[in-house]
Order: sequence, then structure tokens, then C-alpha cells
Amino acid sequence: MEIITDLRNNADFLRPYDLLERVLLRHDGRARLLGRLGPEAQDGLDELLNQALAYERMDIPSLTGFLAWLDADDVDVKRQADSAGKRMRVMTVHGAKGLEAPIVILPDTLRKKTDPKDELFAAEDGTLLWRTKADQSPAVLAQAKARKVAADEAERARLLYVAMTRAETWLIVCGAGAIVTPSWYGAIQDGLATIECSTLACPTGAGLRHSRGDWHAGTLQTPTQDDAPTNQPPDWITQAAPTPTEAKPLNPSDLGGAKALAGETDDLTQDAAMARGTDIHLLLEHLPALPADQWDQAAISLLSPERSAPILDDVRAILTAPHLRDMFAPGTLAEVSICAQLNGQPMMGTIDRLIIGPDWVMAVDYKSNTVVPERSDQVPDGLLRQMGAYAAALGQIYPNHRIETAILWTNTATLMPLANDIVMAALDTVTTP
Repeated sequence: MEIITDLRNNADFLRPYDLLERVLLRHDGRARLLGRLGPEAQDGLDELLNQALAYERMDIPSLTGFLAWLDADDVDVKRQADSAGKRMRVMTVHGAKGLEAPIVILPDTLRKKTDPKDELFAAEDGTLLWRTKADQSPAVLAQAKARKVAADEAERARLLYVAMTRAETWLIVCGAGAIVTPSWYGAIQDGLATIECSTLACPTGAGLRHSRGDWHAGTLQTPTQDDAPTNQPPDWITQAAPTPTEAKPLNPSDLGGAKALAGETDDLTQDAAMARGTDIHLLLEHLPALPADQWDQAAISLLSPERSAPILDDVRAILTAPHLRDMFAPGTLAEVSICAQLNGQPMMGTIDRLIIGPDWVMAVDYKSNTVVPERSDQVPDGLLRQMGAYAAALGQIYPNHRIETAILWTNTATLMPLANDIVMAALDTVTTP
């Protein structure tokens, strides 16, 4: 967790190359990866760093941009096959061109030659001929197909030559299934029939062996269980990861306590009151950025004629009130998401309006209650707890600023500042799990 925390703290500030280097060097990532995956991972790590440098030469470096750029490109890293060391290499015949190894095994040499799958064949004069059934093929098509088959056989013979000449000492040819002809296995078997060979005992029966010189190397030793590697993987590899037990983040608006005064729901049902408040919030979020002559049309676009008509006059009164002009001035922030700690637990919330001054910060929350208290000490306890949570969060985010909170009562366009001691006293009554 210390490593993850360090990387998260630096992800927004370091270039992709610097962040990768931090992982590989400062946090011993390279040594850990090589210890886990082996020296083969070295090439991949080096190429990842090269890609980070290449990205930074072409664009403004950012971690998100680098990941998107890397995801959109197909990067193939090819290791030098001749540097594989004392390890087994598995490759195609084409990939083995130019290489040699002490022992070469051709494990799949019993594949039967198949007819070409081409749908078009070229005649001798270059005319393209469409493939037909074998018993319906004209002579010119049969000849074109025969030339294609001969060319394929010649290419297969060249590949067989390449495969057989990769061995420095031993060439082992084998296959699975019945022996078929023509096949590489059959061609090699026919070749061995023309030279001196000895019978070789194989696990599946008698084979042929052609050799020169004395290859006697003593009795074959079969590995036992005692010879098995002793470095066993750690136990946690086979264990399921524990289920996270972290509690759900707290929400400032769900800290308990009353949120309305007596008589609040006499005119509207609770659901209708909440829907009305949500619509007012939406208009107060978007309309301040538009000219006043566009408010009506924007309200209809955001809501609907039926939903915007009952609240538009109240919203207009708020946005045109002289004492609220600074709250909706350019530079103020709407619907600001915050994250902080409350009593050691994570807390996430959204502030309706945030005004940031040189040395002070004010959080304003919209409340559409129909019954508005006359004084701040009459504000329901649940709302005071919410504002206290905002004040506590902003105090962690802006430790050198004076923190202020206020409620905008949308029903009367009243801005009610809240004393810090009142909201913090309400917050102290909150009990968290």
C-alpha cells in the first residue's frame, strides 16, 4: 500500500517515463519482475521505457495520454533468438532461418500434403481461372493447379532443408499418428533407407539412427523426485484475495437528523418536494452561465415546459437578486465534488456552490424548504450536520483559508450564513460506524 500510495500521489505530476522509472528503481520493480518472470522480462521492460520516451517526444506527457497512445498501437518486442542461452526455443522453420542449436527437434513432420485452397489459378498466359470441382476441371485448369502444387512442394522441400540444417550435433525427427506420404517424415525415412543406419529403441517403438563418431555417453539417468527444484512458490499464489472490508464512504447529506421544520410537507408530498428541489438545483447549476434572455429556452431544454414553469420565476428571482450576484459571478464553482476524512472514515459529497477567495472559502447549499427558519440557530439539525461536514472537508483541503458556510433558501431567495461553532457543534453529535 505504501508503494501504491506513493505512485498515486505522483501520477499527476511525473512524466510517464519518470513514473515508470520510479516503479522500477525506487520501488525495486525491475528486480522483483526479473526475479518473478526471469531475465526474459528484461527486454519488455526496456522497450516499455523506450515507448515512454518516444511518446514524450511527440505529445505533452501525461499518464492518461500515454496509456491511450500505447493501447492504440500494436507494439511487438522481438528478443534476439541467438541470445536465448541454455534454454529451449520453440519457433517456426521460417523463424529459425540463420540460427543453429546443438539439438534440434522437428516434432510435427507427419502432416499430410493438402491440395491448394486457392479459388483462382493462373494459366501459363496469365489468365485467371476460377476453381471448379476436380471431376469438372478442364485441362487448362488442371495444369494450372498442378503447377501450383509443384511450387508448394518445392517450397516445402526448401523449408525441410532449412529445418534439418539448423542442428549442430543432433537432429531428432518425430511425429504423431500414422506415417503418411508424402510428408517430411516420409521423405526423411526414405533418405535414411539409402544410407547406413542402426535401430534405435524409442518409447513408442523402434526408430532409425544415423550417426558418425562415438556418441556413447554412459547409462541414461532418470531424474527422481529428489532432483526436483526446491524453490516452491509462496502460499499466497493459491489463496484467494481477501474480501475488502472498507466501509462505504460517508455522505454529508446522510448524517442523520431532521432536515425540515414543522409543516414542511403540508402542501407537497415528500417525493414531490424532492423532485422540485432537484429541478431547482439543475437550473441554478446551468443558467448562471447563460445570458438572461436564454434562460426560458434553456430551462425547457433541461427539464420540460411542465416541470420548468412552476419553478422558473423562483430561479429567476434568485439569479437577479442584487445580494446574490457575487455568488453566481464568473469564477465561482457549481456542483463541486469533494473527498475528505470524517472521524477516520472517507467522506464524499457535492457542494452546490463554492466561492473561493484569496484567504477564505464559502460553501453554499441550496435548500428548497417551503418553511424557512428565521435565524440560523433554528436550522434543522440534519442540515447543520451537513454544512459542518462541508466545513470539515474544506478545512482539510484549504488549511490556510477561513472556512464559511451558508444556506440559500430558494423559496425566499434568502442567503443565511451559518456560524462555524453552530455547524461544528452539530457535526460533533454525528456517530460513525
